[in-house]
Amino acid sequence: MQDGGAVDVRPGPDPGRAAPGHARAYRTAGAALAVYGGALTAWTVYGIIQGDGSVWDFFEGLFNPRASFFMWTLGPGEWALVVALLAVAAGALALRRVARTGALLLGWVILAQSGREIVGLCHAGYRQVYATEALGGWVLATRALGLVAALVVVVALLPAVERSAGGAETARAGARDGLRPAVTKRSCADADSWWRRRLSRICGVLFLGMAALRLAWTVWGMSEERIDVGTYLRSALDGAAAGAVQLSHSSEFTTLSSVVVLLVLGVLAVRSNRDVRGALLVFAAVELYLTVRTVVLLTVTGFFGGPFVTGESTLSLVLTAYELAATTSVVVLATGRSFSAYGSYEDRLSGPCAGGTRRSWPDGRAG
Repeated sequence: MQDGGAVDVRPGPDPGRAAPGHARAYRTAGAALAVYGGALTAWTVYGIIQGDGSVWDFFEGLFNPRASFFMWTLGPGEWALVVALLAVAAGALALRRVARTGALLLGWVILAQSGREIVGLCHAGYRQVYATEALGGWVLATRALGLVAALVVVVALLPAVERSAGGAETARAGARDGLRPAVTKRSCADADSWWRRRLSRICGVLFLGMAALRLAWTVWGMSEERIDVGTYLRSALDGAAAGAVQLSHSSEFTTLSSVVVLLVLGVLAVRSNRDVRGALLVFAAVELYLTVRTVVLLTVTGFFGGPFVTGESTLSLVLTAYELAATTSVVVLATGRSFSAYGSYEDRLSGPCAGGTRRSWPDGRAG
């Protein structure tokens, strides 16, 4: 009893866990991502078996683009996608709320990949390539599986919006039981909200900067190589442009899709009115991996030991350095406890705002 009333000391629900009403949606989406990730993993294993190197050569090739081991089934982007699919699937099956936006991001990306392949299948010549290719049927089946998995994820998780935080639910439950919540300090929640918005906006600005630099670099490269916009867009959006059946995608599609994702996530993060933490973390981690491969390539080719003979090489290094710093920063910020948008600040407090003797800072430190 305190001030004539009872203090509710019961532990509230885990703020990072999905609401019970959304458990089925999370598990359905997680299972779909796991199945598709397993299919791509099978292709990876097949490539290792059919390749001319060992398992160690494969792991070296994950980070060293100049490794002798050649794997034709999947590229580095698809390797990163496999890890992202399995990691997000595990989070969704564990009902972690952070997995929702990450799963939706993967779903939309896979839908874009499937759309590119559907455009390619509209060409009779491309369908003939599928018919004559030894593994064409298996590749097409994998594409169809990806389309189904993406649709399941989007349909299941789009409506699964968390309407209230764990702290608010606990307060309402205590009010129904005639108990007075132990924490009522609004200023602490406001401080937490301000800190979270600040981190979100930092991530958004970093992503928008990456999008602008990548778009400018792409336009400059097109002008240097005299590639018109129509040709570039056809390579990016038409699966038949490559003229061969493959699970990996063209560099044009990868670049264009990455710019779109960076712009969308950057705007959402800067506005900070939606929880995009999971999507930021997934995409930043994938981009960080690809950037590290670029740094390894520059290292093994002796780029850092030679002079910057052209402006192009200097700009390339500056772009790579910025992307490395930006993606690392977003991964660190998005994995930090203070970025979490789940639950109220009072749920994590001890000290003056919660009747204790220690004070918690907005970044989770106690002192």
